[in-house]
Amino acid sequence: MIDIVIEDAVWTAALPDAEALARRTVEAIFAFSSPLRGGVRGGGANSDSPSIHPHSQPSPRKGEKALEPGLAVLLTSDLAVQALNARFRGQDKPTNVLAFPAPANGERFLGDVALGFETCAREAAEQGKPLGRHLQHLTAHGVLHLLGYDHMTDAEACEMEGLERAILAGLGVPDPYQGAEGDDGRD
Repeated sequence: MIDIVIEDAVWTAALPDAEALARRTVEAIFAFSSPLRGGVRGGGANSDSPSIHPHSQPSPRKGEKALEPGLAVLLTSDLAVQALNARFRGQDKPTNVLAFPAPANGERFLGDVALGFETCAREAAEQGKPLGRHLQHLTAHGVLHLLGYDHMTDAEACEMEGLERAILAGLGVPDPYQGAEGDDGRD
């Protein structure tokens, strides 16, 4: 289940299709590659392409439907994101996107992603990007964090950004890391 919660109406006032864009992005991530081999992220040493499906599970019994992964995307204000950032990360400031992975569970619930409108809108304007495309990029970024990807090292950043580019390209969204001169576009 993909739950898109619009907590701050400024999202739909500025971007009437915000919910649909976020949902389509999450669905694209889940459809991107084949299920994982023994983990939450990466395709394994012998994999030709990255694999990003979460929480491997046994095949369903005859007549049962396989559980789809679930997550929640919260479209909210900078004030709400700042409160979450202070409470859970010890950083009393707003940010564009936060990801809160859930512990492994039988329901395959991945966790929550929260996006702060004012920071997202400001970044989109500064980078000369439509807000909808920036929302899709940050949604993909947050969901990849839920799947275990990170960007703490150059190698991790290269892997994660490559996945973001591929997923977004499939949605018709240009490379989010191609910014203005002197701006690498990183969020």
